[in-house]
Amino acid sequence: MGQKVHPYGFRLGINKPWKSRWFVERGYDKLLVEDVKLKAELREKLKAAGVSSVEVERPGNKLRLIIRTARPGIIIGRKGAEIDKLKADIQKRTSREVFIDILEVNKPELDAQLVSENIALQLEKRVSFRRAMRKSVDSALRFGCKGIKVRVSGRLNGNEIARSEWYLQGRLPLHTLRADIDYGFSEAHTTYGIIGVKTWVYRGDIYEQRKRRDQGASTTATAGAFQA
Repeated sequence: MGQKVHPYGFRLGINKPWKSRWFVERGYDKLLVEDVKLKAELREKLKAAGVSSVEVERPGNKLRLIIRTARPGIIIGRKGAEIDKLKADIQKRTSREVFIDILEVNKPELDAQLVSENIALQLEKRVSFRRAMRKSVDSALRFGCKGIKVRVSGRLNGNEIARSEWYLQGRLPLHTLRADIDYGFSEAHTTYGIIGVKTWVYRGDIYEQRKRRDQGASTTATAGAFQA
């Protein structure tokens, strides 16, 4: 009972890609630790830029970072000064040729990670948790999401006993693999302890993979018929 699977990991390879894309036969552990540290440091350093995710690719001896952000101007800086500084810093630490791609998140209200970070920021500013949750839920539904669930856990409003509260609006089919469900988690560091914020956003179903597979099967069948 209560054994919840991670919404992203559950859909890996079905309609979600891996966040780190590389393969090595030796030194896997070192590269994995480097990835984790790099992502954590970039998130901390670029907190003001509203970073949704950091993806890592390692073609050969190169390192490509794909940063999805709501405010790309902050990362790029005036005439690209900030991004050059960031690239030089990572290059020095990893001793690899570094490439950084910045992708803009067009609708931050539909990005689960950014929604959870926004709620956490409001909780740190002592906004009522119910008001912060309701505001995020309403704006996500207004921007066209099919369903959203927000859950906060901890010493809510400074109460002695920690508890959890959640809001759910619309549909949220967690067991449906074709459902495009985005998941985000962040922590609000308040004066009376840490409050965890989890967000699930349902953005509709994905049928492309199935269509592609069906097309591939029909092409193979046609080729077989011609050979016969």
